Amino acid sequence: MKLWQKTYLVLIVLFLFIFNIVGFAIIQKNYNRSIDNEIQNSLKEHDSIAYAINMNFNLFNDYAYVIDYIKKETMKNDIQIEFLTKDNDVLFSNLGFAISSQREELKSLTLYKKNYILRNIQDKDYIFVSSLINVNDKNFKFSYIKNIDYIYNDKNDGYNFLLKFEMYILIIFAIIIYFISRKITRPIYSIIKSTQDISSGNYDKRLDIKSLDELGVLSTNFNIMADKIEEKIRELQDINDEKQRFIDNLTHEIKTPLTSIIGYSNLLLTTKVDEEIKYESLRYINSEGKRLQDLSVKMMSFISLNGDNFNFKDESIMEIFEYIKNSFRIKLNEKNINLVIRGEDRNLYIEKDLITVMITNLVDNAIKACNQHSNIYLNTYTKDKKIIIEIKDTGIGIPKEHIDKIIEPFYMVDKSRSRKNNGAGIGLSICKKIADIHNAYMEVESEIGKGSIIRVIFK
Repeated sequence: MKLWQKTYLVLIVLFLFIFNIVGFAIIQKNYNRSIDNEIQNSLKEHDSIAYAINMNFNLFNDYAYVIDYIKKETMKNDIQIEFLTKDNDVLFSNLGFAISSQREELKSLTLYKKNYILRNIQDKDYIFVSSLINVNDKNFKFSYIKNIDYIYNDKNDGYNFLLKFEMYILIIFAIIIYFISRKITRPIYSIIKSTQDISSGNYDKRLDIKSLDELGVLSTNFNIMADKIEEKIRELQDINDEKQRFIDNLTHEIKTPLTSIIGYSNLLLTTKVDEEIKYESLRYINSEGKRLQDLSVKMMSFISLNGDNFNFKDESIMEIFEYIKNSFRIKLNEKNINLVIRGEDRNLYIEKDLITVMITNLVDNAIKACNQHSNIYLNTYTKDKKIIIEIKDTGIGIPKEHIDKIIEPFYMVDKSRSRKNNGAGIGLSICKKIADIHNAYMEVESEIGKGSIIRVIFK
């Protein structure tokens, strides 16, 4: 059973329950009030007639006259009276039905005390009010009887009217509740449909429920959740695409030198060549072998950065700069490049080996980009309370359309130049990972023909 159907049935049952309870309670209350009023009126009328009987006897001192008076009063006022002796002998009775004189209300009567009882006789309802009255020093039992059948008839008529009225109200109420329950639950079905769409892969599905109630809050939270899910799915897709590009590029980077190595080695094995061709072949095999070796080293560095077992402590930046300068001394001398160190020494909370690898990669890229007799500047300074390491070269520069992509694994601006320098396009990816580990980020500025500036900014 659907939610709107459950809501509909519950409201209908609740309406019937409350309506009937209230209706029957009102009818019963009116009935009780009518009975109480009729009892009070009957008591007063009983007293009035008893007083008249006493007065007449005192005036005329004649029982026969009093009985005759009672007969006239009952005929004139259409009332029923029973006048008995103390021993229950009937002196007068105009009851239209037979009834025993041995009745509850006639027992234990005393002067000035009235007993009353409601009694159903021949499908009619009566109230009997009885008392003991003293006439000429004699006690008599006097009963006033009144038909109150109209009260019970009114009660039954009220029940019948309530049932008929309830049917009309129920029809109107059922129609109204039907539309209200459908309207209230409609947003829930919209949420169900959206969750089904999202589970089917339609991650851009959103809810359009504008209200200030709980469903409106649920809709807002659902859309926020859907945004987060879509964002995570997109991130996972980007990561998956990046991994696939990484694998494709790695396969290509390994396959290309291997193809060359196998080709040249087959040439040397199957063909007699002169010394010049042999030398060139061996030199190319050696060059491609070194490029594979360099690629494997960088790949190991790249993979190792996915761990979290790092030893952070305060280290001198200038000591790292001097170490790197010494390690590149031969390579710098080969191209007559001057590596200039600037800035004041300061300690930085870092993993020394990782930072050394990062700066080494950046300086190595700068050397490859520079021509003979160039300058490379290795600098550190503070700006806006942030420590910055800056590597500036006067090399060939990077086109603007490539700057945002150079940190992607295996991305190379000039593939022929990179391969000539045994490059694999993975160095800057390693640098970015190291920066991320240190809660730092990289900025790149470059202009064709004027060189590049790479800054590592520690937050």
